Amino acid sequence: GGTTVYFEENPVKENAKPYDSNETEKPSICTPLKEIKADFLEKNQERYSTFAPQSRTKSRCQSSTEKQSQPLAKNDGESQNGFPKMWTLLLGLLISVLLLYVLWSGIQDRTPSRRDAEILQEFRARMEKLQDTYQSQDPNLWRKARVSLEKHLNSSHVHLGPAILLLTAGQEAEKALRCLSNEIAAAFASSQNATPISIDGVDKAVLDSDAVKLQVDTELSSGFSGGKKVAVVHRFESLPAGSTLIFYKYCDHENAAFKDVALLLTVLLDEQSLRKSLTFKEVEEKVRDFLQAKFISSDVPSSYNGMDTDKLSGLWSRISHLVLPVWPENSLPLEGCT
Repeated sequence: GGTTVYFEENPVKENAKPYDSNETEKPSICTPLKEIKADFLEKNQERYSTFAPQSRTKSRCQSSTEKQSQPLAKNDGESQNGFPKMWTLLLGLLISVLLLYVLWSGIQDRTPSRRDAEILQEFRARMEKLQDTYQSQDPNLWRKARVSLEKHLNSSHVHLGPAILLLTAGQEAEKALRCLSNEIAAAFASSQNATPISIDGVDKAVLDSDAVKLQVDTELSSGFSGGKKVAVVHRFESLPAGSTLIFYKYCDHENAAFKDVALLLTVLLDEQSLRKSLTFKEVEEKVRDFLQAKFISSDVPSSYNGMDTDKLSGLWSRISHLVLPVWPENSLPLEGCT
């Protein structure tokens, strides 16, 4: 007949199970707070939900965690944003440098090319005018002379040696030989805003060979060093034989003292005229035989000492790059030539 009273077995713990199971994955910093809260609830045995304080605790833990993670996220964002910005600036700088280099190279390349074109144009105009004046000359003379000289008017062309032209004529074309050589030298020089060096062999014919060699060397060296680009040596055959060896220095194929210049040599033959039927090769052989007889003959003056067959052969190989015959002209001025 007694009354049986049943008590629930620790309902607080049962209600706390979901909480405990969920919180096992939370950071360890929240565990002491849960244990204190569970003990407090067991002692008082009050039926009320523990989720509200639990949520407050969780929110407190979460807020603490979020506060700790926010600086990290901010730093990550800054590093992620700063890294591309740095590379973008570097890439932009590199592109700018490359563009400036390309533009500068283009300007440097165009300036010499434009100047070369102007020089060539002026030289060709002068040569065309000369061709109209000297109408008796072989067309091959103009073509060969232009090809040889124009190579030395191109600054981008590698000059392995000077341009050497040897013009020759018979006695009847003496005036045409002198005038035409002067005109070609002037056309070459004026296109480069310069004047030609002029040496006359007749004026030095009776002087000592060593003294003439020194004079010629001084005139050519000082002229070319001073910016002149062409020299014309009139009556090469009249120079003392030994003095002509100085042209080893200026007409060598590979080791010439000045490689970006031109030298025009003239040789007046003893015979009255050159036949127009002669080939350029035959004219070259005629000039070679003439100089050999002139420089090595036994009856030459003492001032011609210092030349022999071997030396003349070496000299001839250097000055005979291009031998061109000159024919007489009827329309040249009676006095002098320009």
